[in-house]
Amino acid sequence: MNQELIYLALIFGLLVVPRALQRFKLPAPLTCLVLGIAAMLWLGERSHDGVIALLATLGISSLFLFAGLEVELQALRRGFWPLLTHLLIRSATLCGVGWLAWRYAGLSWQAAGLLALALLTPSTGFIIDTLGRLGLDEQERFWVTNKAIAGELLALAALFLVLQADQPMKMAISSGILIALLVGLPLLFIALGRWVAPHAPGSEFSLLVMVGLIAAFTTYKLGVYYLVGAFVAGLIARLLRQKMPRLASDENLHAVRLFATFFVPFYFFNAGTKVPAGALSWEALGLGLLLTLAVLPLRIGVIWIQRRLMFGEDMRSSLRVSLALAPTLIFTLVLAGILRERFHIPDALFGALLLYAALTTLLPSLVFRTPFDVDPMAAPEADAAGTVGDAPVSSPEPPAGAVVAVDTVPAPDTGTRPA
Repeated sequence: MNQELIYLALIFGLLVVPRALQRFKLPAPLTCLVLGIAAMLWLGERSHDGVIALLATLGISSLFLFAGLEVELQALRRGFWPLLTHLLIRSATLCGVGWLAWRYAGLSWQAAGLLALALLTPSTGFIIDTLGRLGLDEQERFWVTNKAIAGELLALAALFLVLQADQPMKMAISSGILIALLVGLPLLFIALGRWVAPHAPGSEFSLLVMVGLIAAFTTYKLGVYYLVGAFVAGLIARLLRQKMPRLASDENLHAVRLFATFFVPFYFFNAGTKVPAGALSWEALGLGLLLTLAVLPLRIGVIWIQRRLMFGEDMRSSLRVSLALAPTLIFTLVLAGILRERFHIPDALFGALLLYAALTTLLPSLVFRTPFDVDPMAAPEADAAGTVGDAPVSSPEPPAGAVVAVDTVPAPDTGTRPA
């Protein structure tokens, strides 16, 4: 078949078929992943295509660029003490799971740390963009959104440290480059906004994506994958919104969502083509189910207990927040790939991680009877209060103490971010 027709058929298959299957409660990312695995089984090494790999890079970079643009530091400050407590508990859980993996799974401490991150880090992109379809109330959406964002920030910092810690000199150099990136990106944005954008109206989106890709490639070369640099670029653009309102404007946010919508399916398909045949074994199935039965109740239970003790929530509300934070698909896929490439984990463990990621992503679809979707453009209908469902909802500032009763918190303000 003609090469152009093959690519056209692939684009159609990745953009249309997963959406059609969502009626059966099958999340679109999992369908794309399965299609990639099918291509690997059918074509073998021929399924590894450079064009698809490039599109996959654009997909994961744009998704984390969008995740950085979604961060609202004001909202994080409003829930500072509860979020700090959440991060301390998350850190302790990461250390505990990492120690168990190091002690009993025969992994190096770095591989064990990455395994803990892969098992415990929620996929913020999925969670934020599907909240409006889960039926959560405003207070629940606020905490789910900001706990996911805070957990992602912690995971990205831990990922950088764990991957560099075995080589102190390399870590020092990488840290210096990362600091230079943090200082240089705002200057680059300001320079482009002063000398390029005024002479090229409407170019802000292109400049934003270009800088995000440069930052993503820089951190990839540092050995910490694309997502760190892309997220940092999006976060810095968000922080510059006051000085450069067009850079992280609602129109640009909308455009980045469109960009990610098109390219993210290629990331999951490409990840599927890299699944080794040994990962599709009965051993991988058994290990994956064992991981899910051991780790998923732990994650849900820790958050459930935390919210019951800190906020005095009823059992149902705490459980809804805990279940909404369950999906780990993107982080698990990324870190499973790093574990296989750099630490040569067994194929069975790699396959077990894929199964674990799939089951955690399916859980909200089954419980809330709505499919999880990676499509950042799938803006839900506004709720009865006029709030856009997938936007993080502004929340009132909690009292100075960390222990707060939900019914004592004033009603959230109604400011929303247009989708």
